[in-house]
Amino acid sequence: MTKSAGLRSLTATAAVCVLLAVAVAACTSDGGDSDADRRVADLDAKVQALADENAELKDEVEALRRQQADFLETQEAAEAATAHEEEVADFEEGQEEQIAAMDSRLHELEEIVFQMEQWSKDKDGQLPADGSVLERTARLAEDAGGEVYYVEHPGRGDRTVLVLPLDFVDGETPLIVSLHGYGGNSADHAAYVPLHKRVNTEGFALLLPNGALDMEGNPFWNPTDHCCDGGKSGENDVAYLTELVAEAQKVRDFGPVYFFGYSNGGFMSYHMACRGLPGLRAVASLAGTSYVEDSSCDGAPPVSVLHVHGAADEVILFEGDETKPDPKSETGRAFYAGAQEMVTRWSRRAGCDWPENPQPYLTLDLDEYAPGPETEVFRVESGCAEGIVIELWVGEGSGHAPGYGDAFVDALAAWLLSQE
Repeated sequence: MTKSAGLRSLTATAAVCVLLAVAVAACTSDGGDSDADRRVADLDAKVQALADENAELKDEVEALRRQQADFLETQEAAEAATAHEEEVADFEEGQEEQIAAMDSRLHELEEIVFQMEQWSKDKDGQLPADGSVLERTARLAEDAGGEVYYVEHPGRGDRTVLVLPLDFVDGETPLIVSLHGYGGNSADHAAYVPLHKRVNTEGFALLLPNGALDMEGNPFWNPTDHCCDGGKSGENDVAYLTELVAEAQKVRDFGPVYFFGYSNGGFMSYHMACRGLPGLRAVASLAGTSYVEDSSCDGAPPVSVLHVHGAADEVILFEGDETKPDPKSETGRAFYAGAQEMVTRWSRRAGCDWPENPQPYLTLDLDEYAPGPETEVFRVESGCAEGIVIELWVGEGSGHAPGYGDAFVDALAAWLLSQE
């Protein structure tokens, strides 16, 4: 029997006793003797006690009912809270996914903002906003103390800025060709990676070309052999850049030639190495790679390679992208190769093997956005053709447009010029 049922039984019993006592009192009051009076008095006292007890029991019952109601209310609230917690957990999980996506997008936007800020500055703090791309490029180079020449391409008819150091040595001063990314131009690219500021201090010449426009009006490079048969740009950029370098050689007699490119410019730099540009000694690619279909590189001569790639690059993935079919490939093979694959390819062309589990031999602090030192440097230790160096710089936490400053420009120029 439950406590509340017992209380109900006791309450009923008490009520019966009260009625019985009243009846007994009524029956004995007519006698008038003293014993009867005492019994009546005793019964009255018992009745009063039972009445008091009955009142207390009623209070207890009422209290128990309130407790039961409170308990049920609490239980219902707990069940509702549990359901709410599940809803909150589901909501929080969804929110975390959204926040992660927003954080990723925010990082990309921060990189873009940083790049635009870099592009908006020269040594005096302002990139010239007026004038053509060619004029702005020349002004940056002149303000840095370089000697500016204009190289005209014989076929396309456009002009390109050539920056010479004040101390030029015929036949020895090297030439670096620096290529912008998709949608960029020579002025923006020079502001982002200001090699022009190292021309005099490091003693090299710098050529800053501009890509042809695609169908959307964006400058870009065509790093494929599909230039004149329905290719995207309709331009043979291998021929264009080869002829442009040859025209620059008419201005001065250069020593070794190096190519550096960012993103789409990195793709193009690799393609120039594949096609065997005369005098090319080394290529450096930042956030650029090459296609999985690699037949255009068959028989390519070995060159030194520096591949720089952010591990968090969400535009040109560090691991490559094998999800997009290559429209130029009859086999429909994947789109572009990853960073490890690129250094492996060029190691083999140099007669050496990229290690399966390479260990960094150096760590650099280059990216202002990533906690540093963030860039691990890997290289082939030995076995490559004489004079050939293959290196991979992996920026942990770096994206597609790392926050590079003077440290990166110094390291890049030093690496290129060391490939003699």
